[in-house]
Amino acid sequence: MRFSICNEFCEGWKIEDVFQMARRIGYDGVEIAPFTLAESVTAISAAERARIREAAARTGIEIVGLHWLLVSPKGLYINCPDDVLRRKTRDYLIELIHFCGDLGGRVMVLGSPKQRNVLDGQTYAATWERTKTVFWTCARAAEERGVTLCIEPLGRGEANFIYTAQEAIRMAQEVNSPNFKIILDVKAMSDEGRPLPEIIRSAKAWVGHFHANDANRRGPGFGDTDFAPIFAALKDIRYAGYVSVEVFDFKPDPETIARKSFDYMQATLRNCAGDQGSPGSACG
Repeated sequence: MRFSICNEFCEGWKIEDVFQMARRIGYDGVEIAPFTLAESVTAISAAERARIREAAARTGIEIVGLHWLLVSPKGLYINCPDDVLRRKTRDYLIELIHFCGDLGGRVMVLGSPKQRNVLDGQTYAATWERTKTVFWTCARAAEERGVTLCIEPLGRGEANFIYTAQEAIRMAQEVNSPNFKIILDVKAMSDEGRPLPEIIRSAKAWVGHFHANDANRRGPGFGDTDFAPIFAALKDIRYAGYVSVEVFDFKPDPETIARKSFDYMQATLRNCAGDQGSPGSACG
């Protein structure tokens, strides 16, 4: 199990400084929100893409992939009934796939609740079919670049479309690509009303990425969410990808968030290793 951080809570930082801070603390990777680099990735040249990739490699950091995909450019919508806008969004997602591949990233998180919700006057079924069509095309581009697209179930406070792991799995099944899976996020899973380890184990065959945060929207260890049973479930399903720290409350500061989250997760893993098999252990 490897740990990474999402870069958007390092507001205003150069990406090289994020790489260096992550490596200094002990993280193996960084996950990038494209809007922190440019309004549109089409404005990022091949030379700049190579420079970012090389800066990460020099630091000993892997660029895990991308998330917060459609914050910019403004106005994009995955399942909009307007064919022109929907195709524009699809085409930009494909641009993001190429950008991710150029950086050496392997995962893209399809969250973006404000660009995927069921719009007023639209049915869930019609929205589902439009979304699936966009994802089907994007998944084939992802196959060519070695990138895995991961649809994120989001809490009902954030989205009215695909807010359970089972819905996300159904979408992955219908898209039917080895490069289309789901991402699980602790904060979002906390909205389902099911035990988090149960959700993780039920999604065993489909988990392509994992976001670590507390139910309170802060980092792991900044609230009451116990990660011991979460890590135990991830071990049970033989999850071998990254656990990426994503927070929505940027206080007190980036380095404190990154360091305390890392220390908490490492300590939890060590305790799980020590308690493995103990009667009543959450890690066993």
